Amino acid sequence: MKRKIIEIDRDKCAGCGLCVEACNEGAIGMAEGKAELMRDDYCDGLGNCLPVCPTGAITFVQREAADYNEEEVKKHMELKALKQAAPCACPGANAHVIHADKAAASAQTAGGANELRQWPVQIKLVPVNAPYFEAAHLLVAADCAAYAKANFHAEHMRGKITIIGCPKLDAADYSEKLTEIIAGNTIKSLTVVRMEVPCCGGIEQAAISALKNSGKFIPWQVVTLTTDGRAKKN
Repeated sequence: MKRKIIEIDRDKCAGCGLCVEACNEGAIGMAEGKAELMRDDYCDGLGNCLPVCPTGAITFVQREAADYNEEEVKKHMELKALKQAAPCACPGANAHVIHADKAAASAQTAGGANELRQWPVQIKLVPVNAPYFEAAHLLVAADCAAYAKANFHAEHMRGKITIIGCPKLDAADYSEKLTEIIAGNTIKSLTVVRMEVPCCGGIEQAAISALKNSGKFIPWQVVTLTTDGRAKKN
């Protein structure tokens, strides 16, 4: 049966990502710096994405929706219902860019400006495709590192998109998600900042595996910090 589904003109799309944030269905994502309809069946045809598009790249068309696994669609709708019904659902996971002037204005110490350029930062929460990943210098950091080193923002985060995690606390292997991020975006370089403690080896290995699995050849380095904040020589 034909129904109303959005269509995105890639030539008009500016890659701002506003439609991705506006889509409550999770139907739209970013691919190679442009918005893209990822799932026909997720699009509800209500058009929350239309008014936020600054270039008029989104329109409605009437067509057959692609056929997807019914069980998968059911799970998606259940998750959507839970999200809408839960008043305490955390809005802090919504992806957005932090502009430099705003970050500088929010700096709280005399030690330098806030160098964080996007939200969220946790590897488990960060989207695989987002506008801020395009042409980005990616920093994958152990979440303890910023506490160990006083000038972490100025020395390691400046000019980079920062994502953090702890493989021990998360009990997770980040390699699959990091592979998707590196493979699906134009990452220009990769820096890993880890602590000298053994459990931090997991974040280093995940990043290196992701780089290999992505099939891309980009500059990369690993910085190891001691527990008193000094950089060890590798």
